[in-house]
Amino acid sequence: MTQTPLSSAPLVGAIEAGGTKFIAALATAQGEVLARARIPTETPETCFPALAAFFGAAQEQHGKASAFGVASFGPIDIDPASPAYGTFTTTPKPGWQGARFHDVLASFGAPIVVDTDVNGACLGEWMKGAGREKDGSHCRTLAYTTIGTGIGTGVVRDGRSLMGISHFESGHIPCPHDHATDPFPGNCPFHGDCLEGLTSGPAIEKRWGKSLDQLADDPSAIDLIGGYIAHLATSLVLLHMPDRLIFGGGVMKAPGLVESVRRQTQARLAGYVRHPRLDAGLETYIVTPGLGDDAGITGAIALACQTLPQ
Repeated sequence: MTQTPLSSAPLVGAIEAGGTKFIAALATAQGEVLARARIPTETPETCFPALAAFFGAAQEQHGKASAFGVASFGPIDIDPASPAYGTFTTTPKPGWQGARFHDVLASFGAPIVVDTDVNGACLGEWMKGAGREKDGSHCRTLAYTTIGTGIGTGVVRDGRSLMGISHFESGHIPCPHDHATDPFPGNCPFHGDCLEGLTSGPAIEKRWGKSLDQLADDPSAIDLIGGYIAHLATSLVLLHMPDRLIFGGGVMKAPGLVESVRRQTQARLAGYVRHPRLDAGLETYIVTPGLGDDAGITGAIALACQTLPQ
């Protein structure tokens, strides 16, 4: 017999799709997770059937999902008006180009909302994490950047993620590169020494043979990477004027890095942007995530809820 939750709230399905694993959840619209699974990304041929099996079993136990929200790695088509909505485009992930989330979720007969993983994480932080103020209110505009295997930025305004003809690609922004100080040529297969080519986890490993947290006793290494990230932070301030910048991902866990980013961003802004949000030292302006590893799935739940009657 199918069991229903004690609450009368509608249920939603949520997926945080990462390069190594998918987190899938069935939850109430209030965010209570009723069932959760971790599924290796591998290929669509192995991942999608496992997703379908999880949601089938979870709905049999708890009730039918009224909508699905997906926060995914990319590049991916996130334009709802596009016939390819929800389809991976130029992703370098083997086997995933051309795969579409609707191929696995459409059979459940519920609306599907697809966005990027960083937009999802940004939305999650806006709702319940570092995008909240002490009085419980939300930042109006929030930018979330992950610095890890790849680099990406999501921007949320009033609870909705921003995009243009496609999602933002901050990781591939060119940045000043002093080859005398940093002779590393970069490792982006498209652009060489773009931000991701110089600052991502794989770029750091290729440059020094170790991760940045293993270089915490080398201030020059921390400041080199911090300078590149500060270039992005400065660009985000000037382009979006967000209430707050959040920087997450594995690279940002290196001791001293967020402090270096704050210091160098303040120096780059050079007093040009003056607002109470930009506190002395930027300690409340440039922050780390408040939800940790739950930001993405929290945002995916919120994406699904956008289709529900308000």
